[in-house]
Amino acid sequence: MTGPDEFNRERWAALATRAAVPLGQEDVQQLVATGDPVALDEAVEIYLPLAQFLAQVAAAAGRSHEQVSAFLGQDRPRPPFIVGIAGGVAVGKSTTARMLQALLRAGEGRPSVDLLTTDGFLYPNDTLARRGLMERKGFPESYDQRALVGALAALRAGQPEVATPVYSHLAYDIVPGQFQYLRRPDIVLVEGLNVLQVTVNDVVVSDFFDFSIYVDAAEEDVARWFTERLLDLRATVLDDPGSFFHRFASFGDAEMTAFAEQIWTGINLVNLRENVAPTRGRADLILEKGGDHRVHRITLRRS
Repeated sequence: MTGPDEFNRERWAALATRAAVPLGQEDVQQLVATGDPVALDEAVEIYLPLAQFLAQVAAAAGRSHEQVSAFLGQDRPRPPFIVGIAGGVAVGKSTTARMLQALLRAGEGRPSVDLLTTDGFLYPNDTLARRGLMERKGFPESYDQRALVGALAALRAGQPEVATPVYSHLAYDIVPGQFQYLRRPDIVLVEGLNVLQVTVNDVVVSDFFDFSIYVDAAEEDVARWFTERLLDLRATVLDDPGSFFHRFASFGDAEMTAFAEQIWTGINLVNLRENVAPTRGRADLILEKGGDHRVHRITLRRS
């Protein structure tokens, strides 16, 4: 058995076909998450090759489905190609998912690409509070894992419409009565902390994935990014009176930094070490980021 393929930035960037880059710098800035500064060259050199690679793998999976269905004399709808994107808080999962969604949508054949975040499968705050889990939000037990598995199973079965809950980062809670509807998309990107770890009755969420990505960085870098993100949020989300965290908007730099360090050390770092990081080795591809948020190494595990 051969080992994984490792690419440095230059070798990975050379894989892309760049006849036309569908994104400009303004597009990139609209896609990146708060506190995750990504320039156009990162989109071109890292995410464009990855999107083109995923498009190739998805096309091969589609051909395989059609060939097997024809051999068996079946007329089953082609299931979506499902990609899991995992990693710790503030590491850049959301940016990776949004960038890939935009690039895949702009690719050959203009496939329909939906983004499903596991935040929508968190239990509502009142449920978490009743179970004493508010301080464990983001840990595996804070999610409605059965609902997540059910949604992925429905997508894989080719259901014409799958409704999933919607989470508001402003309210820090599930939005009652609001749903995201997935109507047989070609590709689904599933982004979340524990998507490579969650298990329900011996069914692992990643069993539904055709491909999986883990976004990685050194703990000390992610801790700093988490603090910087909270500081940046004071002028936006935290300043909104309707925000769950509005009470912290008046904090000075020292107070906000201390608050961020408390949350990181007491909650996020514990979850990262206990639940998230151990799944790194299960990913098909690992994006390793340096302290400047730029991906410097890509590791691809080929079965």
